[in-house]
Amino acid sequence: MSNPPDLRPDLARAAVPSERAEGQPTIGMVSLGCPKALVDSERILTRLRAEGYAISPDYSGAEAVIVNTCGFLDSAKAESLDAIGEALQENGRVIVTGCLGAEPEYITGAHPKVLAVTGPHQYEQVLDAVHHAVPPAPDPFVDLLPAQGIKLTPRHYSYLKISEGCNHACKFCIIPDMRGKLTSRPARAVMREAEKLVENGVKELLVISQDTSAYGTDWRDRESKFPIVDLARDLGTLGAWVRLHYVYPYPHVRELVPLMETGSVLPYLDIPFQHAHPDTLKRMARPAAAARTLDEIAAWRSVCPDITLRSTFIVGYPGETEDEFQTLLDWLDEAQLDRVGCFQYENVDGARSNALPDHVDEEIKADRFHRFMEKAQAISEAKLAAKVGQTIDVIVDDIDDEGIATCRTMADAPEIDGNLFIDEGTEELSPGDIVSVEVDEASEYDLWGKLTP
Repeated sequence: MSNPPDLRPDLARAAVPSERAEGQPTIGMVSLGCPKALVDSERILTRLRAEGYAISPDYSGAEAVIVNTCGFLDSAKAESLDAIGEALQENGRVIVTGCLGAEPEYITGAHPKVLAVTGPHQYEQVLDAVHHAVPPAPDPFVDLLPAQGIKLTPRHYSYLKISEGCNHACKFCIIPDMRGKLTSRPARAVMREAEKLVENGVKELLVISQDTSAYGTDWRDRESKFPIVDLARDLGTLGAWVRLHYVYPYPHVRELVPLMETGSVLPYLDIPFQHAHPDTLKRMARPAAAARTLDEIAAWRSVCPDITLRSTFIVGYPGETEDEFQTLLDWLDEAQLDRVGCFQYENVDGARSNALPDHVDEEIKADRFHRFMEKAQAISEAKLAAKVGQTIDVIVDDIDDEGIATCRTMADAPEIDGNLFIDEGTEELSPGDIVSVEVDEASEYDLWGKLTP
């Protein structure tokens, strides 16, 4: 049994733009995986568009197709193989890249007819493969690339990747094997990209990496002990919402929280706690400090009472006993996290956790998942009910044909958190607008409100 897509933490949806002039060589793109992979897809498409290629959102009319794969879980690998097979069947000329590309034999064993396989963030190799399969035909009168490049997210928000790789050795994860050790982008390069995005209409920057709070700690002779604090402060001067994802709970996270209290960075932390019982954390090869984590949460809230905390957890990890799981439930009661995701443990080919004893029965995993989510839902419902009557700022993501606006509060990241809906007076609204709303209704995960004068 594997986690269905709505239970997986590795997904990001992409809408590939369709732009083609007559006679242009055309490349299709299928982008799977997390927001970090989405950024890779954006960079590949931007480079291809600058070289004169047209982009197809599907297989039709494309002279070759790039499939950007995910290898986070075995279910994600299976989905990637299915996508490659579908691309081969529909188009026949397929170039594979992304995390699963770190295991070329795994791909070619299942699909020997792929044209090329490249690993994650190997942009030059992808381009070489495209050039070989479909030679470019640049035309400066046709191939004018917008200053912001090609984005696979709506125009008003953008993922900003600040580093690659990870220095942790969690037993359930093979990301370091696929993407290598931590390699941080220069701060000036990150700021230059962020400034360009904001200049071109981006209202929200979603900062991503494998370990955001470790940003810059791989630099020798760095001036700042914790460069993420300086980067967050600088990003906060650009006038856009700045949202931090994948923040490992190091002690220096306390230095980020005052920036959230002053409003230069959104009061939102996405932190992968994974579990709460020290023995489970030890088997995961993660710091077994759940009690101290509660102290950290209390410290963050004392500085910024409105901070939103989101996290993901694994249930059914090998060796997890009922007592260990109950500890997780009790911890969740104390932590009172605002946004919670959970998935059932899966073996991942190459992960050290596969060899651990006492794997948990699938039925028990499913039962624990439902019990965990029932508690998390109750916490979320109570927290959202407390917002009724408050006036808050929201960003508009979409307005449907019936005039209902789908928005997000500062407490909601796109695709993974809830929404706020406005069903009256939306005629003058556009995606990207930031407006003030009075909350008048709440459910387990979503809010409803009306525009304030």
